[in-house]
Amino acid sequence: MVEIRQARYFVAVAEELHFGRAAQRLQMSQPPLSQAIKQLEQRLGCELLHRTQRSVALSPAGAVFLDHCRALIRHAEEAETAARQAATGRGGRLNLGAVASAFSWPLPLVLERFHETVPGVEIRTQEIDTHEAAAGLLDRSLDWAIVRQTAPVRGTTATPLFADRFVAALPVHHPAADATGPLDLADLAGAPWVWLHRQISPDYHDAMAGLCRAAGFSPVPAHWARSVTSQIAMVECGLGVTVVPAAASTSRPAVRFRPLHHTTATIGLTAMTRSNPGALAERLTVIATQLTTAQAPRHTTDPEALPS
Repeated sequence: MVEIRQARYFVAVAEELHFGRAAQRLQMSQPPLSQAIKQLEQRLGCELLHRTQRSVALSPAGAVFLDHCRALIRHAEEAETAARQAATGRGGRLNLGAVASAFSWPLPLVLERFHETVPGVEIRTQEIDTHEAAAGLLDRSLDWAIVRQTAPVRGTTATPLFADRFVAALPVHHPAADATGPLDLADLAGAPWVWLHRQISPDYHDAMAGLCRAAGFSPVPAHWARSVTSQIAMVECGLGVTVVPAAASTSRPAVRFRPLHHTTATIGLTAMTRSNPGALAERLTVIATQLTTAQAPRHTTDPEALPS
């Protein structure tokens, strides 16, 4: 295997086409440089340089080898730079996982601010279910995750971002769709419900179920979704009713969102990292915490601001 040192020696000679100038460039004497090139040729089993008393020229093999040596040196330098940047929280790469609704809010704001304050970091994202976050962090396929409220798993840290109220999501043709003011959830007891499997997001599922039990009924699910986003999409199709976090209640032509009467039930949005997250993931959590506190959607706390 060619060493970086050998590659640097060969590039200097190949570019200068003169051993004396190459040695001066490398700040070394000429004999060790000549010996290093000879050893390299012996190791490769081919002539890299045509030498005469008056000139040095690249052989066909040497011309090909030169391109690869330049690439080898460049990659080595990039690796050193990336390691130094990552150690100080600059540069590097982060693998993020997020529940579908977080891609609408707050992830766009968080990533925009992150790129402004920590430029040069490569971000790779994937949609995940809440229950997948801990496993992804522990097997290092994820570095940071944003999910719907979950208890920390050993080896991970969960940071609450904000607590969101539930609102009812109704098809536009539902009798209660055009009414104003808070809705009594019990009025939806007999409607077809769009529900979420518990294994997808245990805390979110349990909060939905608890909300309905507090209203005096247990809904019979007619349709099953895998995310808040797909819950709302099913309501938009006219399939049934559901409850969703208020932050997810963006304007939809065929969906009406109604605040709920006499309920304090909330569902949290949580950032998750490994227990030793590293500078980049730690910085992302700080930014997410600041932005969700300062720029939470108004309708998460003001029922009158919910889109109609």
